[in-house]
Amino acid sequence: MIESVTRNQSKSSYQYVRYLLLNWKKKVGDLSKQKLMDEGWLIVFAGFLLGRAIILDSVAPFAVAFFASIWMLRRNISFKVALAVLVGSLTIHVEHAIYLFSSLFLFCILAALFKKASNQQKIIPLFVFISCLIPRISGHVLIGQVETYQWVLTIVEAGLSVVLVLIFMQSVPILSPKRVKKDLKNEEIVCVMILIASVLTGTIGWIIMDASVEQVFSRYFVLVLAYIGGAAIGSTVGVVTGLVLSLADVASLYQMSLLAFAGLLGGLLKDGKKVGVGLGLFIATLLIGIYGEGQGNQFAPTLIETGFAIILFFGTPEKLIRKMARYIPGTNEYTEEQEQYLQKVRDVTAHRVEQFSDMFQALSKSFLRIDGVHEPHKDSKETDFFLSHVTEKTCQSCFKKESCWVNNFDQTYDYMTEIMSEMEDGTLDQRRRLKRDFDKHCVKSKKVYDTMKSELSFYQANQRLKKQVQESRKFVAEQLKGVSDVMDNFAKEIMKERQIHEQQESEIVYAINELGFEIEKLDIYSLEPGRVDIEMNLSFYDYRGEASKIIAPVLSEILQETVIVDHEEVSPFTNGYGFFSFKSAQQYNVQTGVSHAAKGGGFISGDSYLTLELGSGRYALAISDGMGNGERAYLESMETLRLLQQILQSGINEKVAIKSINSILSLRTTDEIFSTLDLAVIDLHHAGVKFLKIGSTPSFIKRSSDIMKVEASNLPIGIIKEFDVDVVNEQLKPGDILIMMSDGIFEGPKHVENVDLWLKRKIKEMETENPQEIADLILEEVVRTKSGTIDDDMTVLVAKIEDNIPEWASFPLHKAQ
Repeated sequence: MIESVTRNQSKSSYQYVRYLLLNWKKKVGDLSKQKLMDEGWLIVFAGFLLGRAIILDSVAPFAVAFFASIWMLRRNISFKVALAVLVGSLTIHVEHAIYLFSSLFLFCILAALFKKASNQQKIIPLFVFISCLIPRISGHVLIGQVETYQWVLTIVEAGLSVVLVLIFMQSVPILSPKRVKKDLKNEEIVCVMILIASVLTGTIGWIIMDASVEQVFSRYFVLVLAYIGGAAIGSTVGVVTGLVLSLADVASLYQMSLLAFAGLLGGLLKDGKKVGVGLGLFIATLLIGIYGEGQGNQFAPTLIETGFAIILFFGTPEKLIRKMARYIPGTNEYTEEQEQYLQKVRDVTAHRVEQFSDMFQALSKSFLRIDGVHEPHKDSKETDFFLSHVTEKTCQSCFKKESCWVNNFDQTYDYMTEIMSEMEDGTLDQRRRLKRDFDKHCVKSKKVYDTMKSELSFYQANQRLKKQVQESRKFVAEQLKGVSDVMDNFAKEIMKERQIHEQQESEIVYAINELGFEIEKLDIYSLEPGRVDIEMNLSFYDYRGEASKIIAPVLSEILQETVIVDHEEVSPFTNGYGFFSFKSAQQYNVQTGVSHAAKGGGFISGDSYLTLELGSGRYALAISDGMGNGERAYLESMETLRLLQQILQSGINEKVAIKSINSILSLRTTDEIFSTLDLAVIDLHHAGVKFLKIGSTPSFIKRSSDIMKVEASNLPIGIIKEFDVDVVNEQLKPGDILIMMSDGIFEGPKHVENVDLWLKRKIKEMETENPQEIADLILEEVVRTKSGTIDDDMTVLVAKIEDNIPEWASFPLHKAQ
């Protein structure tokens, strides 16, 4: 027992010590990493190496340019960088250190003198040019070596420094741990590699096991970037790095070819992962090494350098490489990063829209809740308030006040309320017995009548105002509810995800490949019947409508539903990839015809009509008849249809739309602006139709030899502020003909006792099924009954429902097994 307890205590102590060590190691690692990044020790080390960097035996353009960029971008560590540069220069020779000290000192003086000047980024390169030029010329003058070659070399050195400071200003921020930019351009990648190659130049002369350090790391960087970015990036980096290094060591000029070839082969073999990229470098080393063998005994060291580079490359964590790949356009990681960002933006936007939708929904319920609250005895309270005002002006100074309101309260109260009710209805004079009894009861009955009549006008005005406020609240609640529904639908559209349909996707890809077309990308968003939504990128040679002629029929066969091309963007290049969007075809089409005439044969008719594709497989037909005739009636009806079109296109429900129009027209002016509205909304997926008739005449549906009448009873728009919209639902069939008309047609025939039967007979007798011909014939028949006289505006709108027959039929295919 004691041994068990001791063993457990030892185990727990060991675990605690192990936890402390791991935690300390993690903290030290994070602290050292943060310190290296934040305090810029890596940049300081880079400055040390750049202080050693010399090209063409005597040109040193790197150090001053690097210090100037650090002075501009991270001035807090510029002193450390200057010291590192000077220490690095001392490892070469004293003359080089004196030159760099003079250049850095002169640059600091110039920067201090012009520190308040604007556009520092533009004048810093000028300071660098002066700082490199003057010390170098002064040195040549002091030792007496003022020759044309020295002048040219000095100007070249100063010019290179200017170019390098511009390059370093772009590359140093990219290597910052707090960088904001999420992607790199090809030019920025080249700038970073020039900086890295410049730093590697400072390692020339460092040999480990017969391998040059700069060659090992240059090949390592080429491997990494070829693995990330492919052949284009890899070869570019190889050329840039090899060029910079070859300037420092002219004898190693052939290394540029090795690096470029290694980057190209590594990028081409990147599908083989690290092994393929490493094999590319090894093959390039063998081929170029044979050439280098002719330049001297360099083959064995080259193989050793390649081996070290491959070992470093294999030892680099895949996580770190994938993290770097997120910043390089064209990589899968970069694409995923962009898609995640876009998805995040989309989700945030949809969430915000949903919040707004919930807010409008809550506001709508709040308005309805206010109107729905029923206070107990609310009517009796208002009556008591009314009677209190009356008694204050009549009974307050009466000597019988106590007798009436204390001793006979119930009788007095009943008399007063009954008189108020009769006076409000206007029937008080007919209640002679009531007046006689009250005259006996009250000594100031006449004054009570007059006062109550006066107060009653204020009471009624107050009641009307309350009713208007209640109606306005209800109108606002309906509007807010409609806006909430629209925003909720919009949020769902934003959140449209690419759904996973593996079986259908494999069948589609297999079928398209069997037809000989190349498909690059396939996105299936929905396969719901009637709502198919597919997008794909396809390559065609000399495109001639294959998407609608071949691809859409293939999709129709696979999905067992008629699919058509909704949108296409064809590549202007041969064999280029085009974008194609496929959606479900609507089951029915609507063919329309209209015929109208103005009163007296004029040019301006008070009737207006509308045919509108609402989207989502809905089609609207509407006729509006303004009050009267002429321009005013035309403006009334056109305004009604204009508002209807805008509100329906926003996605708001039809009933809410009509109530909104009614409220707008009734509230915006005191003039009497009335208009009728006859609206039919047809669903092209199942041929259902909704009729909303506001003060309009009946409509007729012709189905073979049967004629059906559709009517509803609603007052015209603008007469009253609050009304209920009666919706009549009907189911149409292919071949049905819908006939809508204004009152000029329905009430036009003279000397016809039953217009309904007359119109049904005329419609039934028509042999044509063309909507335009039917509209023309109906108008002509009505005008004939009036002996050619047009005494009112007339409009006939006819629509025929037809099956939607696709232009191209589907054909069977062998599906993927």
